[in-house]
Amino acid sequence: QVQLVESGGGLVQPGGSLRLSCVASGDTFSQYTVGWFRQAPGKEREFVGALRGRAQNTYFYADSVKGRFTISRDNAKNTAYLQMNRLNPEDTALYYCATGFPILSTIRTETGYRYWGQGTQVTVSS
Repeated sequence: QVQLVESGGGLVQPGGSLRLSCVASGDTFSQYTVGWFRQAPGKEREFVGALRGRAQNTYFYADSVKGRFTISRDNAKNTAYLQMNRLNPEDTALYYCATGFPILSTIRTETGYRYWGQGTQVTVSS
């Protein structure tokens, strides 16, 4: 069983930055792929990005965030990060981290992940 706790959300002005953190319990964090998803009000949860575990260091990003968002991880701290730059109001959402062992065809889908955090709210507004 893995428990995930996100933090770092908040209110930020357009053009600003935030860094979200996701702390995982357990001792196998380095093996998992870490995914970030978000859900805006009235919309379905959507893929943001993912980073493979097992030292593969392969990154995946949604087109909408590519070049603005960066995923990283510190396995020694059982923590993953989502650095978000040049935020705009369309980035407003509840952001979730998730872990699992998705195959390539599922890495951008919710079904690829087994464990989920409760989410942290990001609001981009002036």
